[in-house]
Amino acid sequence: MKLAIVGKGGVGKTTLAAALARRLAAAGRSVVAVDADPDGNLAAALGVAEAFTPEPIAGMRELILDRTDAKDQGGGLMFKLNPKVDDLPEKFSVDAGGVRLLVLGTVETGGKGCMCPEGALLKALLQYLLLRGKDDVVLDMEAGLEHMGRASARGVDALIAVVEPGMRSVQTAARIQKLAADIGIERTCVVANQVKEADQRERLERALSGQTILGVLPYSEALARADLEGRSSDVEDAALGEAIEQVGEALENELGGLPKIT
Repeated sequence: MKLAIVGKGGVGKTTLAAALARRLAAAGRSVVAVDADPDGNLAAALGVAEAFTPEPIAGMRELILDRTDAKDQGGGLMFKLNPKVDDLPEKFSVDAGGVRLLVLGTVETGGKGCMCPEGALLKALLQYLLLRGKDDVVLDMEAGLEHMGRASARGVDALIAVVEPGMRSVQTAARIQKLAADIGIERTCVVANQVKEADQRERLERALSGQTILGVLPYSEALARADLEGRSSDVEDAALGEAIEQVGEALENELGGLPKIT
């Protein structure tokens, strides 16, 4: 199962990504949770202490130069577009309660865009994980829509947009659905998060009419407190836990069941 979690900033993408990754691992599956958000905190959501959080792949300069055959110099340099990456998930991930966490990072040097050794390596790594790797993959994508234009999530079984009560969030989900179709992602779904009242749920369901809604996650004081204290998002909250389980079951039904481990 290959999943990408998207949405505007602050809607709870990382919380859902961590929850789905833990659920797959609890089912005995091999899971790689990928932090593909430049401002990511998937490690914290999975309970990985800062001291043990993996170094972002994008920041491993020597590795990038070695794998792409690039020279450590300015723009216009020549480099491989298909570097060797199949060993990187095992080498640079850490265990997070049965989930392997891999941090991609981002290209930070101004003016490089995506056509640079760092971008080539990250793209090749994502393509390997989504198209050739045997592990289940849960991608916590960057906020907004830029990654959709780069087709970073192509190859996923489902793209899940997380929305919160608010029309801007709903509009972002609608744009994500359209852009997903443009790059060949056939299945897009929605999860509503931080819903406090029945009226909010009803309004969201009306606004999202025509989209596949996997479920609704209630606002959780325990989760908000854990976030404030920098703790794992795996909190004791029966209502939230039940809602996440319902989302997982709905996702499996949407995908035709949990695929066999090969």
